[in-house]
Amino acid sequence: MTQEQDTAARVLVAGIGNLFLGDDGFGPEVVRRLARAEGMPPQARVVDYGIRGMHLAYDLLDGYDALVLVDAYPGGGAPGEVTVLRIGAEDLGTGEFDAHGMNPVAVLANLDQLGGTLPLTYLVGCPPAGVEEGIGLSETVDKAVPEAIQAVHTLVRQLVPAASLNSAEPRRP
Repeated sequence: MTQEQDTAARVLVAGIGNLFLGDDGFGPEVVRRLARAEGMPPQARVVDYGIRGMHLAYDLLDGYDALVLVDAYPGGGAPGEVTVLRIGAEDLGTGEFDAHGMNPVAVLANLDQLGGTLPLTYLVGCPPAGVEEGIGLSETVDKAVPEAIQAVHTLVRQLVPAASLNSAEPRRP
């Protein structure tokens, strides 16, 4: 995460992953629990996108100032280790967009083709222990869910200015 203070008026918290592939369901599980919990400001919208990349892309055209992706992150580290990364356009490279799947890099890299721009973007990720067919997280990754929820809450508190927490009108869900 960068040192400068980033702020946003509207934040989209997006859980992504395939819940039928074990630990790939990390993102959907985190946002499912976030949606049940208290403490998210009205400026933050929490959505389980699963593998619906086109849905995420179109929602990003709705004018969000920041995006917090929650996903199984195969980028290193031990399974169950929560990582928070800031993602910029230069980190995305290119990727072929599949309207029927979810490749977050491809969705974000091709957002401009739909007329949008990449908002301030963070990833709350967790390396999977396994992504074999089956529903449910491994014990190791399941134990990381509360830490990921706390990381999302921390990011949202940093992104949403304190003054707007008290004066903002609730946004549509």
